[in-house]
Amino acid sequence: MTDQKAHPLPHARDDIERARGIPDTPQTRSPTHRLAFTDSDFLCRDDLRPVRLQLELLKSQLTLDEAGIRSTVVLFGGARIPAPENTDTARTPALGALSHFYDEARAFARLVTECSVATGNTENVVVTGGGPGVMEAGNLGALDAGGVSIGLNIVLPHEQAPNPYVTPELSFNFHYFAIRKMHFLMRANAITVFPGGFGTLDELFEALTLISTKRMSPVPILLFGESFWREIVNWDALARAGTISDTDLNLFRFVETADEAFAALQAAGTL
Repeated sequence: MTDQKAHPLPHARDDIERARGIPDTPQTRSPTHRLAFTDSDFLCRDDLRPVRLQLELLKSQLTLDEAGIRSTVVLFGGARIPAPENTDTARTPALGALSHFYDEARAFARLVTECSVATGNTENVVVTGGGPGVMEAGNLGALDAGGVSIGLNIVLPHEQAPNPYVTPELSFNFHYFAIRKMHFLMRANAITVFPGGFGTLDELFEALTLISTKRMSPVPILLFGESFWREIVNWDALARAGTISDTDLNLFRFVETADEAFAALQAAGTL
């Protein structure tokens, strides 16, 4: 990243370098003497939470802007879904049975990224949560196509180290779920959702809520695996109860394969 323009005042980096050369005295060793923007103890105070929220929003925003990325295709899905060749490591037989979605996610990301490469990696760039499972498959598919992809990781006790297929310069790490969610949706031209757990459900229903309440412009939402989604969510019951509108059932559609999803986005004019 570069500054927009030079200015006559000292640059912050210059003052950081100057601070390293000052005499070692009780005064300079005092925490109060540290430059505020280099003082992690100060920045981590509860009072500074609004500043940290802004920093997390800006760091990714500025980096993506400078990379010229204008739009994305989002891949949500479970971290625990294995590649087909690794079904013997699946935690449950049901997870092993979902492994074909790893291949579908990889194939779909490859198809989307082939279109993205044609724009110079600026439009419809694949973005995932950056972790294993379906997320890994999405980033791998983008790499297969010779393009770039984004990984929006978050600090968790487990399962959330960046997978090796995220473009390194577009690998981000978040403390705040809310800011991470904003970056998933701020550039989204389409949202694809593969089978997953609480995190996947949270991300899906966040997008559906924003669109249904007109807080976000409508984009195609594709749910991979109709039998999975109908088993875990009784969509029609929600409509019958009146807790959602009948028209809300049109906010998404089910697909089974990468080719079907790709064709749906082409028909919608997304790709």
